[in-house]
Amino acid sequence: MSKITIWHNPRCSKSREALKLLEEKGAEVEVFKYLDEEITKEDIKKLLNMIGAKPRDIMRTKEAIYKELGLKEVDDDEKLIEAMVEHHKLIERPIVIKDGKAVIGRPPSKVLDLV
Repeated sequence: MSKITIWHNPRCSKSREALKLLEEKGAEVEVFKYLDEEITKEDIKKLLNMIGAKPRDIMRTKEAIYKELGLKEVDDDEKLIEAMVEHHKLIERPIVIKDGKAVIGRPPSKVLDLV
């Protein structure tokens, strides 16, 4: 079985649930605590490509910082990506990556699509 990477926030119940599901399936999981790590624009673009999504599709639009930055009004994908690089909290969680494909684990059972 190939290694699976999870963009994980241990304080998030959905993220914890997704990690638990992967571990129960015997997956070899690398935990990437994305709130604590450096993330580049290229990282986000690569992730978007693996998911087949636009930047807003992986954003937490209910976060206070989303509203504070006025991101609802932004139509420029580059600016949305820059906001996620600057404020990791805007990135939806969990995101699970395996073999060049990725899924957002909402609901958490969706991560099983990659196992």
